[in-house]
Amino acid sequence: MAVEHEVAGGCSENLGRFGPISASTRTFHRPVGPVAYDCVKVIVVRDGGAILYSEFGQQAANVGDAVLLCANTLCGSEPEGHVTVTTVYMDTDYLIDQVFWQHVGILRDRLDARDLAEEMYLEPAQILRLGEERAGMLMPWLDELVHLSVEGEYMRRFNRIQALWFAIADVIAPFMKVSSVRLSASQRSRVRPTSPRHREFCPLREEARKVADLLRASPQAHWTLGVLADRIHMSVSQIVRVFTEAYGKTPLAFLTMIRAEELAKLLRDTDLPIEAAMRQVGWHSRGHAAQLFRQYVGITPFEYRRLSVQAA
Repeated sequence: MAVEHEVAGGCSENLGRFGPISASTRTFHRPVGPVAYDCVKVIVVRDGGAILYSEFGQQAANVGDAVLLCANTLCGSEPEGHVTVTTVYMDTDYLIDQVFWQHVGILRDRLDARDLAEEMYLEPAQILRLGEERAGMLMPWLDELVHLSVEGEYMRRFNRIQALWFAIADVIAPFMKVSSVRLSASQRSRVRPTSPRHREFCPLREEARKVADLLRASPQAHWTLGVLADRIHMSVSQIVRVFTEAYGKTPLAFLTMIRAEELAKLLRDTDLPIEAAMRQVGWHSRGHAAQLFRQYVGITPFEYRRLSVQAA
């Protein structure tokens, strides 16, 4: 995860040593292409403003707004002059654990907490209109969280870092869009046969990592689930299950995200015609490519190139 890249997404290259929560404050003057990372991000606008584009379309974010991005969600930005933001980066498993304890009365294990979270938080990208007064309440907590992140002593300051995040979450949670989920007694009786309140934080499965590496190395290739399964020596059903558990998306949805990201880079950094750029990332139908790009980035390839030209 890296913070050195953009408003809409990056995490610090040294984030791993900080543990599951970290924060960074930065000012941006140039547009940032749509990128996706494997952590959840809450981005609070402190000064200036920007046009963001993601799965919510193209929207303005200004002082008093916060942006919530789920893991592996593309988002780009175009500062309106400049924009200063503080971004909180959070490990997905850490947040799933919080969902478990929040709903422990209806859940038996953390695996069910993951399913519940997927049902509740259906929108991977949201702009939360907190208002300047509520956003102002967050600033001392955000500043302290950034300071503790720079110190890098996560274990020693574990309780304080958690307390700061809980205070921030308490303010923004009422503004988050969630779906109503009801769990009946019969549904509760059919949960997975694992020990109640037991969870092992397992490392990322090597097979899932290999699939992600294959897709990132050659997004233009004609990938199918069958081809991926043969390369990894697993069944199609196994590879879908293992990959989705690791990345929150099926392999083919992950491939679409990568292609959208690569197409954005070509539109921003080269003079290739749009159709040629589409073919270079593996899309051969302009209409289908435009539809998928807009689904993941929020605007069409034509609109994205126009924005990139205007910003140059």
